[in-house]
Amino acid sequence: MEYFYVPPESVTPPTLTVRGEEFSHMTHVMRMREGDQVRVVDGKGNAYDALIRTITRHEATCTITARAERVHEPSRQLTLGAGILKNPSRFDYLVEKATELGAAAIVPLLTERTIPHHAKTERWRKLCVAAMKQSGRCILPEVREPMPLGEFLTSAGAGDLKIIPHEKAEMPLSSADPAGDAPAVVCIGPEGGFSDEEIARAQGAGFQPVSLGARRLRTETAALVACAMLLQERRKPPG
Repeated sequence: MEYFYVPPESVTPPTLTVRGEEFSHMTHVMRMREGDQVRVVDGKGNAYDALIRTITRHEATCTITARAERVHEPSRQLTLGAGILKNPSRFDYLVEKATELGAAAIVPLLTERTIPHHAKTERWRKLCVAAMKQSGRCILPEVREPMPLGEFLTSAGAGDLKIIPHEKAEMPLSSADPAGDAPAVVCIGPEGGFSDEEIARAQGAGFQPVSLGARRLRTETAALVACAMLLQERRKPPG
């Protein structure tokens, strides 16, 4: 079934309305017609099965036939902060894949070694929409405006699991992550990594330095490895 996205205000049960770029994709690219079935997500955790009822020049009105919550969403909420990269395509890749893995929020970070030649927040948000639909999610990750590292460190909640991968750390991430689904905040450095002073500041804010393995990883690789490990589904032992 084809996936489409509409903002929550476009959902007025028992109908919903598809407009803008999603409407163009529905009618001009996918060539969908009245009577076709679609799945529509609102980015806030709701997934709707719907039947296209009418198509006009600028919008499609659909009748909702079923509704489900948190389809294909992880049980843990994860916020990923990552240093902005010099190569825009590499940060685009990070945003897209972190969305597919299940990140709830993505924060571009300004650090001592960040060279922010670009900050394409609106582009990253569009990439999130496409990745949300491709992966079958129904929550659209929040892409925040670029944020200084110090502000990001203090924004984490008191009960969050706070992780900062670092090549000098000895504790593996798996040992730092207790069983459970507490919200997690991950902080990933830019090219060149974090300075020793930044690591110390992070530790002072409650972030635990962890190792992602013996090999040095690029920023985007480290971010996705951490996301995958923290968002893996945990199965309760039989008993």
